[in-house]
Amino acid sequence: MCWKHLLHLRESRNKSDIWRRINSLNKNTADILVCPKCQNDKALELAIDEERGEDVIAGTLACQDCENEYPITNGIARFVAVNDDYCENFGFQWQKWKDIQIDRLSGHSLSEKRFLGDSGWSPEWIKNKLILDGGCGAGRFSDVVAGHGAHVIACDLSSAIDACRETTLIHDGRVDCIQASLFELPFRQGTFDGVFCMGVIQHTPDPAMVIQSLPRHLKTGGKLAYNFYEKSIFCWGQFIKYGLRLFTRYMSVESTLRLSHFLVKLLFPITYFLAPIPKIRILNFFLPICASHSSELNKDQQLTWTLLDTFDWYGPRYEKRQRHWKVAQMLEAQGMIEVESRSGIVQAIQK
Repeated sequence: MCWKHLLHLRESRNKSDIWRRINSLNKNTADILVCPKCQNDKALELAIDEERGEDVIAGTLACQDCENEYPITNGIARFVAVNDDYCENFGFQWQKWKDIQIDRLSGHSLSEKRFLGDSGWSPEWIKNKLILDGGCGAGRFSDVVAGHGAHVIACDLSSAIDACRETTLIHDGRVDCIQASLFELPFRQGTFDGVFCMGVIQHTPDPAMVIQSLPRHLKTGGKLAYNFYEKSIFCWGQFIKYGLRLFTRYMSVESTLRLSHFLVKLLFPITYFLAPIPKIRILNFFLPICASHSSELNKDQQLTWTLLDTFDWYGPRYEKRQRHWKVAQMLEAQGMIEVESRSGIVQAIQK
């Protein structure tokens, strides 16, 4: 993790093309990191305990004003206190199933197709951009974007950030991982060419705050992409799921995993049988597992993906679905332009 690059872009001795580009686009600042607590404009002071070349493996970042200190461990700057992590289940699931949704590691292209479709960004536009992945999990979409030549700042509240670092190391420094809350991001305003938040908004305690706060990190002309659970009448068809969630949201990770294993073992053979049958396969929607039967996955992969997504259904403390047109209205009220929305997706540009 090249924290010396992030903190001292003007002074860096590593003159790679991407960092020269960042330096030229941020002429008024020498860094992009700020204290998430006081949000002042002063650079954080870096104390290094362990480094390898230009990578800081362990150390501390300190605010010059409020004197808050933030540790760097395992090459990741951590702006989150241990008790601030309200999503232990996500850290667990992305450590356990970190590979299955990474196209490069699992031999499919599902994540790339979803990202390009939901964001509306082209591979040509992505290349050489500085992109923020808000709520990166195990790096599913960070891997896609970095693969198209962007430099990605991957951010997650949970310990999933460690899984993300592991899955994206292959990108030769194009993915930097930061553990931080979407409510207190440690970045200067107007920094990024693009910001995306996929499948995360509904799992936060205050979705509106996330929706309205992320755009400030975009530079003028920067692109925004949200993907979230859409609120609609069809949700009532999953009454078994939501009946179970009345209890599972308070269960331990271990208990939720056992329940997920039980449900998937019981129902996966049914969903697997119904999936290829037109019209009849709609019945899978009403069953209390999140069945995944893409033709790009073999049967074992379908089983693993189904178990992951079923755990993802029942583990989160929060599931606050949004209406896409209301999300679009929030962004328009902030002055964003070219706002487009459809079920579960909103795209916009910073004016």
